[in-house]
Amino acid sequence: MSMKWWTASSPATDEPNGSRRPGRRAAGMLSLILLSGAVAGCGLLPNEPEEEDLSAIELPQISKKPEYEVTTKTLETKVSGSGRVLSTKEKTMYFTLDGRRLKKLYIQPGDTVKAGQPLAELDVDDLRKNLRTQQLAIKKQELEIKELLRKKDEMDPVDFEQQMLGFEEQRQQLADMEEDIAKATLTAEFDGVVASVSVQEGAQIKAYDAICVIADPSQKVVAATLSRDDLQRVAIGMEAVVDIGNVGQLTGKVKQLPAANSDNNGGGGFGGGQPPMTLDQYMLIDVKLPDSVQRGTPLSFSVILDRRENAVVIPLAALRSVGGRTYVQVVEADGSKREVDVEVGQETSTEAEIVQGLQPGQKVVGR
Repeated sequence: MSMKWWTASSPATDEPNGSRRPGRRAAGMLSLILLSGAVAGCGLLPNEPEEEDLSAIELPQISKKPEYEVTTKTLETKVSGSGRVLSTKEKTMYFTLDGRRLKKLYIQPGDTVKAGQPLAELDVDDLRKNLRTQQLAIKKQELEIKELLRKKDEMDPVDFEQQMLGFEEQRQQLADMEEDIAKATLTAEFDGVVASVSVQEGAQIKAYDAICVIADPSQKVVAATLSRDDLQRVAIGMEAVVDIGNVGQLTGKVKQLPAANSDNNGGGGFGGGQPPMTLDQYMLIDVKLPDSVQRGTPLSFSVILDRRENAVVIPLAALRSVGGRTYVQVVEADGSKREVDVEVGQETSTEAEIVQGLQPGQKVVGR
């Protein structure tokens, strides 16, 4: 007995009329279903990420050093400071009598005063009382001296001389007391205006304490202060530029340098028994001031130490030094760079004058 197996690949020739068997049709349908499922399964997989477009990202460039053009200009070396408007005729008034209270103050800032007019008075009532007592004692002694002179020939010469010396000492004490009382009243030395007042009534006054300043408003001058180092670089006659806020810039010249023993600190007077500061302790600048500028107006100024017209200059940032060599890097027309030794003239805080080595229009490289 034999058996016959049907497969999907077996030829369908046994069926009558050439028709296929049902098993073959089922196998074809199964293959079609499996193929469709495989295609559909591909749609269930996760999407692959798109590639990032890097064309818009700029790569970092190597930093380029700045380049500066060699130019010409008027180059000035200067020193600067501050000051105020004072008067060429002014006086800081003070008492020379020490350790007294201010009994009366007759003035206030802005007052006009005449020469000899009382300004302030110290309390010396005790001196006046002692003066009256001494005056009575002197009158009594004068009578005794008259009697002594009549008996001069009868007296021992040494005894007579001692009594006369004692009388002269008392008279001198009386004169000193009168002088101290006179010093207790402070008077104006000339016609002027009270520029400032430094004390109040009742204050304890020391000798040479500043009481007030009397100034002639018609004689104004710029009083300036500089550091000691800068002052050593200034000479009389140098050009100065004065800057006053509500007026602008005015040009003048250095008229006077401070006294050799001055600290040039611009003070208006010292306490503690020190004499007050005077105009000879300032640097004075001669400049024509408008009438609107009042004494005491603050200001700033510059003194021109050196000026060069049409100086060849470059920024200090382009100047290089190695050992004793000073040079710059010059940019050529083709963009290449070469080192050039230079000779430097005057320098400011931002620029340097090139005396030799460069021409205007060239370009140099900064650091």
